[in-house]
Amino acid sequence: MKTTARPPADSSLERGLAILEEIAAVSDHTPASLAQATGLPVSTVYRYLRTLRERGFVREDRSRYEPGPALLALTGRHFAQSHLAEIGPAVLGAIVDLVGETCVLVIRVGTRALCLRRVEPDKAIRYTFGVNELLPLHAGAGQRVLLSWAPDAVVDRLLAPDHDLPRYTEKTLSREQLLQSIPIVRQTGWAVSRGEYDAGSVSIAVPVFFGGEVVCSLNVAGPQSRCGSRDWAKRVVRILLEAAADLSDALETWAATAPAQPHSLVPPSHTPQTHTPQTHTPQTETSPTGETP
Repeated sequence: MKTTARPPADSSLERGLAILEEIAAVSDHTPASLAQATGLPVSTVYRYLRTLRERGFVREDRSRYEPGPALLALTGRHFAQSHLAEIGPAVLGAIVDLVGETCVLVIRVGTRALCLRRVEPDKAIRYTFGVNELLPLHAGAGQRVLLSWAPDAVVDRLLAPDHDLPRYTEKTLSREQLLQSIPIVRQTGWAVSRGEYDAGSVSIAVPVFFGGEVVCSLNVAGPQSRCGSRDWAKRVVRILLEAAADLSDALETWAATAPAQPHSLVPPSHTPQTHTPQTHTPQTETSPTGETP
C-alpha cells in the first residue's frame, strides 16, 4: 500500500484544493507529509495551512492537521457523524439487551479512533470506554475494523517502519501481524480482539457502511470469563452484522430525506471501494496469531 505524490498544482487555487483534498481524504497530516503528497514546498504548505486554519477548514493539534468544521461540512462527514451520535444510543442499547455486554460506536479520526457513543450493561464487572475518548487505531477489534477500511495513506503512515506502535499488552499485534490481519478482516467482515488493548478482555466488531465507505464500527466488549467461548463470539457476530445492516439502512434513509449536502472533496484516488452487502452468517476469522473466535 504505497501512495505517490500528485503532480504539482499550477495555480494558487489548485494548490489550496490539493491540500484540502489530502486532508479530507487522510484526516491526519503534518506539513512535511502534505508537502510530499502534493508536491509543494513545505514553506508553501505552511502558508496555505495558516489561511485554512484561520477560516476553519483545518484544525491543528500538536503540529498535525486534520479537517476543521468548515471542511467537515463540505465533505458531509460532519452531518453523518452527527446523525450517528443521535441514533447510535438506541442501536447500542438494543445490542446490549441481547448480549449483556458493553457496546460502543467507534469512528476514525486520522490515525486514531474515537468512541462516539457507548451503552453499558448493569453489571458490576464490565468494560467501559469514555465518550470522545481517543483510542489507538491498531489495537482492539473496533479500531482494527476501521484500520482495515482506512485509506492506503492512513495505513501506510500508521504502519510505517519508523512509526511508533505502542504495545498495550502482550497480545497487541505487531506491525507484520496487522498487515496480515487487514485483508482477513475485509474478507470476513468482522474482527475479534482477545486482550489486544485491555488484558483479559474480548471484543468483537463489525463495520457500518454508508455511501460506499465505512463510517464507524460497532464493537461489543466484555471480560474473557463471560465472553471467551466460540459460541458466544459467533452469536455476537451475527447480532452485530444485523445491527450494522439496520444502521446502514437508517443512514441511507436519512440521507435520502436530509437536505442535499455539497459534493465531497475527496479525490478519485481516495474513492472508497463499493461495499458488497454481507450475509448474516458469520465466517471464521483466523488471526495472524492463529486465533479463531
